[in-house]
Amino acid sequence: MTTLRQRPAPLILTESAEARIAELMARAPEGANGVKLSTPRRGCSGLAYSVDYVTEAKPFDERIETPGGTLYVDGGSILYLVGSTMDWVEDDFTAGFVFNNPNAKGACGCGESFTV
Repeated sequence: MTTLRQRPAPLILTESAEARIAELMARAPEGANGVKLSTPRRGCSGLAYSVDYVTEAKPFDERIETPGGTLYVDGGSILYLVGSTMDWVEDDFTAGFVFNNPNAKGACGCGESFTV
């Protein structure tokens, strides 16, 4: 009998990240069925994190159900994100998603992009 090893979660979300996704979905534009995390090429180091509303998932997107809505992870970005933690952080001067990515080998000085 062959037993299948459970696949690791592509991304871990903190409670504050889940709460922020719920806030985003509560005021989402009509037709949006979730938010999508991707890693487009840009910035000093090569890759950046991008979160946008989506109206439909692509065939290879990972789907993560949260209490407040669905987070899709771009299929082409999964390799760069496996094992990462996504958090939402607010302080007196900034607010945004913060990623603890064990795959990142470096980041630019401003923190806007990373390299693997």
